Amino acid sequence: MNRINSFPPIVDENSRILILGSMPGAKSLEMNQYYAFPQNQFWRIMFHLFDAEFSNDYETRINLIKANHIGLWDVIESCERKGSSDTEIKAEIDNDIPQLIENHPNIKTIFCNGQKSYKNLLKILGKNFKIPIVVLPSTSPLHTVSFEEKFLSWEQIKTCL
Repeated sequence: MNRINSFPPIVDENSRILILGSMPGAKSLEMNQYYAFPQNQFWRIMFHLFDAEFSNDYETRINLIKANHIGLWDVIESCERKGSSDTEIKAEIDNDIPQLIENHPNIKTIFCNGQKSYKNLLKILGKNFKIPIVVLPSTSPLHTVSFEEKFLSWEQIKTCL
């Protein structure tokens, strides 16, 4: 089985929120873009959250989250995995989340995109970390909750900006 690697973080000195996924899926790795699989609802939620016109252009997507003080990364730096499912992740190596937080002191809240990223993050940081960690329903199509239900949970991001 091949080892796969996540992307560098998208974060800057203005980031106040950090959204963490687990590991990019096959389509994202192929396209070299966060959340590139069209059925993943991450970008749809982001555009809806900030009342912006939806775009498939990756640069527009990144500009949207940066303009709204959101950073993006994954908890897993590399792993072995068949397909795109989190349940298939094996031999994982964590990203250095504590170092990223230390380097970006304006980050005040971490939101986890799904249970896998949350469970991994707790292993990395422990339960008594200095900033709030919130787990949100996964935007993956494998998590079969309606867009409306996911969006209602994801809306709480706006209260942290």
